[in-house]
Amino acid sequence: MTKKAIIIGGGIAGPVTAMALRRAGLDAEVFEAYDRGADGVGAFLTLAVNGLEALRVLDLHDLVRDLGMDTPIMEIRNARGRHLATVRQPSRTLKRADLYRALRDEAVRRGVRVHYGRRLVDAQVTRDGVRAIFADGSEAEGDLLVGADGLGSRTRALIDPHAPRPRYVGLLNTGGFADGVQVPGRPGVSYFVFGRRCFFGYLIHPEGQVWWFANPPSRRELSPEELAAISPEQWRARLLDLFVGDAGPMREIVAATPHILPAWNTYDFPTVPTWSGDRMVIVGDAAHATSPSSGQGASMAVEDAVVLARCLRDVPDTRSAFAAFERLRRERVERVVAHGKRNGDGKAPGVAGAFVRDLFLPVVLRQVEKRDALAWLRDHRIAWDDHVAI
Repeated sequence: MTKKAIIIGGGIAGPVTAMALRRAGLDAEVFEAYDRGADGVGAFLTLAVNGLEALRVLDLHDLVRDLGMDTPIMEIRNARGRHLATVRQPSRTLKRADLYRALRDEAVRRGVRVHYGRRLVDAQVTRDGVRAIFADGSEAEGDLLVGADGLGSRTRALIDPHAPRPRYVGLLNTGGFADGVQVPGRPGVSYFVFGRRCFFGYLIHPEGQVWWFANPPSRRELSPEELAAISPEQWRARLLDLFVGDAGPMREIVAATPHILPAWNTYDFPTVPTWSGDRMVIVGDAAHATSPSSGQGASMAVEDAVVLARCLRDVPDTRSAFAAFERLRRERVERVVAHGKRNGDGKAPGVAGAFVRDLFLPVVLRQVEKRDALAWLRDHRIAWDDHVAI
């Protein structure tokens, strides 16, 4: 009899996990808390080459091949316009909404059922499986439950009521898409500027639109209400002020952006002690959110999906399969989280810290390139046909 997985969360990790589990011979249904999909919502993200190769395992690589743009190079400058480093970063950058839509539509085409307006409130382990209970009073039963429900994961809290909260990393995030502005650079390069008071990144789409983000520092974690109270035009004024005197096209890009995205706090998870229970397991940001500075959040979620599917395929006992999944993933993802935290710490270091950063960063990154010190990150590959041992 085919096992059935209840997947909580219909973002990016949910549909990919559902497709991976179906390839491993399980049935899967996705339950999304919001009453609609994420079409047209959000900014953009990067799929690193390891994430793209994990998608290839599931025959999804071609699905994203024409979305967004290749971004194989990263260039870094400081507030005075001094070039600090050029780094290889094989990747593809694409709008979050485009990736979400492509993955969801493909999951549905492959037979995955997606339910909206189903916010998980509780889950009960039964004699034969697990029962999910939703806020609207409906229920769903399956053999196992996968929490792909992100930073605020309800699944994580049900598995471990004492699970730690995400760690606020002292940065806000906002951005947008600018039209009709000419800026220095070329498509295929991610340009990063360490402004004196704010970090900024931008990319030039082959069709001319400029995609950008900014990380205004904030020592205090702002509440959702406080963030919602700041209008796009207030953000525009604040960003224009933050970049006064800095070398680079930041102010021109911000001014040319029709709609600046609402800001959000930036978090990561240094470690989540408990990933699974008898019938429940968490994946992606629910288990190991990494700072956007790592460029690996989506890629880690895709890798999780493939590895979890292999474990459930090869290990008959569900709890043992979850243990194998954690054994294969924990060390890698926590190393990625630490890598992202180090990258993010350089974005708002203060005057003295910026001097030290600008002095040593070029040397460090030259050594990284010379020694290929990030090969562990980008060269990781998952062999679908390899058997997972207990």
